Amino acid sequence: MKRVFYLTAVLSAVLFNAPTYAQQVSDSLLPQATLQACIQYALTHQPVVKQAQLDQDITEYTIKGQLADWYPQLGLDYSLNHYLKIPTSFFNGNYVQLGVENSSSALFQLNQNLFTRDLLLAGRTSRDVRKQARQNTESYRIDVVANVTKAYYGILLTQRQIDVLDEDVIRLERSLKDAYNQYQGGIVDKTDYKRATISLNNTRAQRKNATEQLKANEASLRQLMGYPVSGPLPLVYDTVQMAQNVQLDTTITVTYNNRIEMQLLETQKTLLDAQLKYNKWSFLPTVSAFANYNFNYLNPEFAKLYSNNLPSSQVGLKISVPIFQGSKRIYNIRQAELQIKRNDLDIENMRNQINTEYTQAMATYKGNLNQYYVMKENVDLAQEVYSLIEMQYREGIKTYLEVITAQTDLRSAQLNYYNSMYTVLSSKVDLQRALGTISTNNY
Repeated sequence: MKRVFYLTAVLSAVLFNAPTYAQQVSDSLLPQATLQACIQYALTHQPVVKQAQLDQDITEYTIKGQLADWYPQLGLDYSLNHYLKIPTSFFNGNYVQLGVENSSSALFQLNQNLFTRDLLLAGRTSRDVRKQARQNTESYRIDVVANVTKAYYGILLTQRQIDVLDEDVIRLERSLKDAYNQYQGGIVDKTDYKRATISLNNTRAQRKNATEQLKANEASLRQLMGYPVSGPLPLVYDTVQMAQNVQLDTTITVTYNNRIEMQLLETQKTLLDAQLKYNKWSFLPTVSAFANYNFNYLNPEFAKLYSNNLPSSQVGLKISVPIFQGSKRIYNIRQAELQIKRNDLDIENMRNQINTEYTQAMATYKGNLNQYYVMKENVDLAQEVYSLIEMQYREGIKTYLEVITAQTDLRSAQLNYYNSMYTVLSSKVDLQRALGTISTNNY
């Protein structure tokens, strides 16, 4: 009976929570997955971006925790003691037991830091540390924008390839039917429709491969977006608009400080300079003010311990001056100076790396852009050739082999065109990333 009751309770809980879960999944789906919508979704739901934002929040609370030491610090120490044997002291030539069996105290302590180099460093670097955390988050966001854009274009390429192959299947099925009818009518031998069958089978096999590749590309995009696996992802795109987006001003030159990597290194240099100053301040004193109030209770009888309070209190100023630290200050200063030099070399290396990335990205983009225009012209030529040869074949001027060759050329030209479109759009993203012009503020 208990098992039946338990099973009923579990099923009721599942059924009760199912609509809520379904509603949550539905709320996190895109009704129309345009490129901008996919990027906005990724910047909100991608786990890497969320982790970067959490790291930024952690940094903020770390800074606040360090700066909190400027505020007064209030503490309480409580103790309760019972001597199993009262300690003995030597006084005026005699051994005398000093103390009482039971004692208790409560010490309230108030401490106010007036000057410490740790707090001085925390106060001066808090803005730059926050800036560094924001730049780290921005770096991840830029990567997400670039990767989602390229993955989005990859899906569209595969989808357009499937569309081209679908059209080719229709043409080949019609050609196969015509070739078979001509063979049945004794006009031609069976070679033509056999060739048509081979071409049709090859195209169908290509379409099957493209369909499976589309699933893989979609899974990759979902991962980059942080999109639910089970929900629909209805991509919305405009091929004409994509073709117009291939253009990019190739006269633009690289500005190193536009790159987030360079900005991070510059911020790191500022923090290292502050660390050097911190090490040079190691001779400075630490100054604090304090106030104590101590409740003291002493009694040989435990029951009467808290019947009599013998309080004490004090206020004071504490100054701690480091005199000799075994040359630790000198070693720390040398270490900080070397870290600055190393960071300068990182900046120099990053400049060279950015210049190389920009040069390579620009060369790749220009080459792909030229390839795109050539492939676009080839599609028009291949379409014209196919239409002419097919018409001549129907009039008995051309052979079927020429028709199949023209069909293959047309299919290849169309597939190459969309391949070149994806390649130039992808290389455009790489060039924008090399230039540091990818902005996440618009999403």
